Amino acid sequence: MESNRRTFLKAGLAAAILPQASGVTSSVSRKGRIRQSVSRWCYDQIPLDQLCVAAAQMGLKGVDLLEVAEFDIPRRYGLICTMGYAGGGAIPDALNRTEHHAAIEEAFRKNIPIAAKAGVPSVITFSGARRGMSDEDGARNTVQGLNRLKKIAEDNGVNICLELLNSKRDHRDYMCDHTAWGARVVREVNSPRVKLLYDIYHMQIMEGDLIATIRENIDVLGHFHTGGVPGRHEIDGTQEIYYPALMEALVGLNYPGYVAHEFVPKGDPLTSLRQAVDICDV
Repeated sequence: MESNRRTFLKAGLAAAILPQASGVTSSVSRKGRIRQSVSRWCYDQIPLDQLCVAAAQMGLKGVDLLEVAEFDIPRRYGLICTMGYAGGGAIPDALNRTEHHAAIEEAFRKNIPIAAKAGVPSVITFSGARRGMSDEDGARNTVQGLNRLKKIAEDNGVNICLELLNSKRDHRDYMCDHTAWGARVVREVNSPRVKLLYDIYHMQIMEGDLIATIRENIDVLGHFHTGGVPGRHEIDGTQEIYYPALMEALVGLNYPGYVAHEFVPKGDPLTSLRQAVDICDV
């Protein structure tokens, strides 16, 4: 049944929107106070070109979490890649261990200039798992690693965003699992191009108190992801986070970056995405 639904969806999209690929415009009027995007992996059953057309028609600004070879694709549709993968390590193996620093630096030296040329404002990186390492040692190592990387970001005008993830349910043992730890690291690095990726879903699970925490740390928050709690599904009234209030808080803080939808739809993917965009268009 699921396979048939996806086949139908792909065929319908191909027929309905691919011919409109050039010069696509939004079919809705958006307030635009929140610049919204969509995370690619949540919609991987839809070809990227078709997702871009649908996103543009919904009034989105871009597509999140694309690989280097895909950075230019959203530009065909008046969008950008709002955050890219550029070799910043893996969730369990990244900056909290010095043995990963050289490989991440090499990848960023190669890929961040490509991101800059494609208009990609941010690339992602991770802390890595604890595996018995103390948070103090991990923070020191992560600061050291980011200090090796920050000039690459500064020279190219691209943000490096260290992602906050929950270690309670989805990413057991992940080190950068609380805002305080991540904010401390970023403030010690002290670069306008090194920020945190604040994933609202993950931080609701780990610590709650979302709006106050965002207000206290907005200086180090460079990107946001959405997702419903529990389950990382739709951000509607079926889950516990009230997204309109969060978005109003970001507007009140004059947040200039992007909010990317990173939830896994239970219903029709594009219908759910459009509903999320409506919810966050405050």
